[in-house]
Amino acid sequence: MLYQAYQMQADLLSPLRQLSHFFGHALFAAGNERTIPRRLSAAMDVFDRLKLTHQRPDYGIREVTINGEAVPVVEEKALQAPFGTLLRFRKLRPADAPAEPPVLLAAPLSGHFATLLRETVRTLLRDHDVYITDWHNARDVSLAHGRFGLDEYTLQLMDFLRAVGPGVHLVAVCQPCVAALAATALMAEDDDPATPRSLTLMAGPVDCRINPTQVNRLATERPIDWFERNLISHVPLPHAGFMRRVYPGFVQLSAFMSMNMERHKEQFRRLYAHLVEGEMDKAQAIRTFYEEYFAVNDLPAEFYLETVERVFQTYDLPRGELTVAGRRVDPRAVRRTALLTVEGERDDICAVGQTVAAQDLCSSIRPYLKAHHLQAGVGHYGVFSGSKWNAQIYPRVRETIHQATELG
Repeated sequence: MLYQAYQMQADLLSPLRQLSHFFGHALFAAGNERTIPRRLSAAMDVFDRLKLTHQRPDYGIREVTINGEAVPVVEEKALQAPFGTLLRFRKLRPADAPAEPPVLLAAPLSGHFATLLRETVRTLLRDHDVYITDWHNARDVSLAHGRFGLDEYTLQLMDFLRAVGPGVHLVAVCQPCVAALAATALMAEDDDPATPRSLTLMAGPVDCRINPTQVNRLATERPIDWFERNLISHVPLPHAGFMRRVYPGFVQLSAFMSMNMERHKEQFRRLYAHLVEGEMDKAQAIRTFYEEYFAVNDLPAEFYLETVERVFQTYDLPRGELTVAGRRVDPRAVRRTALLTVEGERDDICAVGQTVAAQDLCSSIRPYLKAHHLQAGVGHYGVFSGSKWNAQIYPRVRETIHQATELG
């Protein structure tokens, strides 16, 4: 009933938001700073922004600057599956340009879209041939396509690696670190030619028993059937995934916002003030952030529940109990893949110690192929975006990839 109630509210408010959008633009053009029309226009703009969308935003990566030269970039679908697309950001370079290491960026399947890693992609593009796991909104996936749990996520990641081909490097951000390590271990055990040459795990919950955060405590204070009863809904009409069981993105967003509600209220007060004062650049920065933040992505119920239980409650991977499609995952099978783990000093989602735990699990990797980077002064998002990601973390990632490429 939760999703049906949400959908009914969204449908009822839609005409009002459209009117607000139209009249807001008209009043803005009619008024000057601080006038009544401008204040009304600002209020209508804020009201119009307080809505959720369910379509992936545009990555907006049209070019990348390399050695001072702007190189055009086009998006290509390298492989399409029901629950996700392997998206390639192909640089339009001369045919005789040097080949660059292919990198698959494993994005979280969470309440937001993979576009949250837009800056990560843009940075990696400087020196690499970049692909990303562009996960679909589960409410748009028909029941005919079956289930999609943690096993299916891992198997899909393996299919994406094979589609990129031998020589691929895997970079996982946050949630998919467990699946990325599992996929690498299974492929190494099979001597799969597409086994990643390097594996970079960034701010991921490899072992949540270490230094537990508030997020970890919330996941363990209730049994898994509570999550299923209270957080899982059926997709309503008219969506293609009608009757699919999902963890709605709007539920996760509500939880995130409740943790910092005063901050979000203040941001919208600032948006109103900037619009009234005609400070459009400042207003646009807030608009851009919330256009991404309010674009929500529903998770398949199986994936959400299995992740909560197997990653955050029973710690299957570090306990040696993780299985994928009936196969036990043994990180010791990873031998020739270089491993880099990255953590943020102030990360309150995946705390220090949870990701570096992969170093001990992968005990068969030779020491010269292992590295860990603890970044001072950054929280969770600072590990893969922002100035310190670009200036201090990315050079370590690039070094790992290029050294592993040279070693072959």
